[in-house]
Amino acid sequence: MSNPFTESGGLRARLADPDAEVRRVAVLDLPYGDEEDYIELLTTALADSSAVVRAEAAHALEGVEEEEVVAALVPMLKDPESTVRQAVADSLAELKESRWGSLLLGMASDAEPGVQAAALRALRALKVDAAFEPALLASASADTSVRKEAVGVLAYLRKPAALPTLMRIATQDAEADVRKVAVGALGYAEPANVEEVVPALETALKDSAWLVREEAAHTLGKLKRSSAAGKLAEAMQDEYWQVRVASARALGKLRAIEALHVLVEALAHTVSNLRKEAAIALGELGDARALPALEIAANDADPDVRKLSRIALGRIATAQGA
Repeated sequence: MSNPFTESGGLRARLADPDAEVRRVAVLDLPYGDEEDYIELLTTALADSSAVVRAEAAHALEGVEEEEVVAALVPMLKDPESTVRQAVADSLAELKESRWGSLLLGMASDAEPGVQAAALRALRALKVDAAFEPALLASASADTSVRKEAVGVLAYLRKPAALPTLMRIATQDAEADVRKVAVGALGYAEPANVEEVVPALETALKDSAWLVREEAAHTLGKLKRSSAAGKLAEAMQDEYWQVRVASARALGKLRAIEALHVLVEALAHTVSNLRKEAAIALGELGDARALPALEIAANDADPDVRKLSRIALGRIATAQGA
C-alpha cells in the first residue's frame, strides 16, 4: 500500500516545493491517520518562510494536546504576522488541559499588544486562576484588542473580584466592541452577585451603540432578574429592531406581565423576527389578555409567526386551565 507521506510526489516532497501555494495545499492534504508523521510535518511547517503556510499548519494543529505541539505553538504567538498569531491563538484556545497555561502566562503581559492579545485569547478557555491578575492589568491596556481579550479571560474565570472592572468597562470603555464583550461577561456573574451587576446592564441598555444595547438585553434575560423588566419594556421602543428582539426574548424569560402591552404591540411590527419573539414571550407570560392579538397573529403572512402564535395560544389555554 502506498504511503502518501513518502511516495514519489507525495506530501513530504510537496511540503518542500519552492511554491508556497503547493506547500499550503500539502498542509491541508495531510491525513491524520499516521499521527507521528502528521505532527512531525506540521510542526516543521510552522517554521515555513510563508506566513500563509505557517497559519495553515497552526490551524491544522488545533486542539492537539501533545507536549511537542504546544511547545512549538506557544513561541509562535510572537510571529511577525498577525494572521499567524491569530491562527496560533485559535488553536491554543482549543486546548482543554489547564496545565498548558503555565506556558502562556508570561506572554499575557508581553509588551507587544498583538502577542499579549493572542496569549490572552489562548488562555481564556483554560480557566487558569493565575491568569486573573495579568488579565485584570491587561483590561486597562491602551490597545483595544488586548482589552477585549482580557475581558474574555475575566469572564471565564467568574471571579467576583472582577465585577467592578467589568462593570466599568461595560459602561465606560471608549470602544463599543469592548463594551459589548464586557456586557456579555457580566452574564457570568454568580447568583449571589447578580443584583450587583444589574445597574450596569440597565445603563448599557441605553448605550450609544445598538450592538451593546442588544447584548445588554440578552444578558439581562440570561440573568433572569425581574427587577430589570421595566427597563427592558422601555427598550421595546428602541429604534433598532434587533434590540427589541433581544428585549422581547428577555421579557419572556422573566415572565414580565407588566410588559404585556408592549409585547402585544410588537405582534404587529413590520419585522417578522420581532413578531416571532413577541409571540414566544406572550406564550411564556400565559396571560389571557394576549389571546385576541395572538388569534390575529395566528393568521400572519409569515408561517413561523403563525406557528409560534398558535403554540402561544395553546400555552395560554393550558395556563388558564382550559
